[in-house]
Amino acid sequence: MIWLDLLLFAVGIVLIVKGGDFFVDSASFIAEISGIPKFIVGATIVSLATTMPEMIVSVMAAAQGKYEMAVGNAVGSVTANTGLILSIGIIFMSIVVSRKKYLVKGLLLIAAVTTVWLGCLSGKLSVIASIILLAVFAAFVYENVRSAREDMSSAEDKPSFTKKELVIKLVLFVVGAVMLVIGSDLLVDHGSNIATYLKVPEGIIAVTMVAIGTSLPELVTTITAIVKKQSGLSAGNIIGANIIDLTLILPISSLVSGGQLTIDRQGLVYDMPACLIVVLLAMVPILITEKFRKWQGGAMIAAYAVYLFLIMR
Repeated sequence: MIWLDLLLFAVGIVLIVKGGDFFVDSASFIAEISGIPKFIVGATIVSLATTMPEMIVSVMAAAQGKYEMAVGNAVGSVTANTGLILSIGIIFMSIVVSRKKYLVKGLLLIAAVTTVWLGCLSGKLSVIASIILLAVFAAFVYENVRSAREDMSSAEDKPSFTKKELVIKLVLFVVGAVMLVIGSDLLVDHGSNIATYLKVPEGIIAVTMVAIGTSLPELVTTITAIVKKQSGLSAGNIIGANIIDLTLILPISSLVSGGQLTIDRQGLVYDMPACLIVVLLAMVPILITEKFRKWQGGAMIAAYAVYLFLIMR
């Protein structure tokens, strides 16, 4: 029954969002007691935590042979993160950036999107592309470690905490992991059922309902950052999450699929070009002017809207 599928799909999203919330909360606590600078926290720990929904959904989809959903979720999440979520942050926050902090990460993100697109022209993610993506991920981790070492001297004082607080955070981490696994399973299975019932390709469900659903943790993080005026955390989180989505999730999904991570026409003609366009709109101007502009946010949302119109018409 379609209503049952829709209900369980919604339950999956709720479990993913709440599980992701537990992950982010625990990761942020660990970051605070370690004294790591906020930008590095956003680009590493929080990004890894908020990327877990996409990771689990794509890997489980790949394991079940639902390759369109595996790829569409990863690429679609980057497009949604940038064209929808980051653009909201740009419009509602004045975000001044440091070229030094964003240059390498911005270039790595552009390189990752380009590699995915070119590496899939044969109809499936090539082994060479997977190796390059993992190399980009390694470079991303190295850059974060290097930046963290440079900025450690300016880190804020570490807050005090009790053993009880630490235990609670660890428990939340485990509970969040369980919720993510269960929610992702519901999302993949019932998202596929919904696609079959509506007679639309799984790829469209993947880049819309599933991608936006698994990107809700990033949306929650961005809204929180807007309220708390922590623009660096929001931008760093989204850039880091996008790099991880492409450079870690897709190679792992390809490995799980036995090297058979196939890409359909929609992915090559619409999904990947749209992803590259919104990423270029977000990254290129700030690398020149060192500030996100409100027109960027408007242009990114417009590009995202056009993309959704094209794939759904």
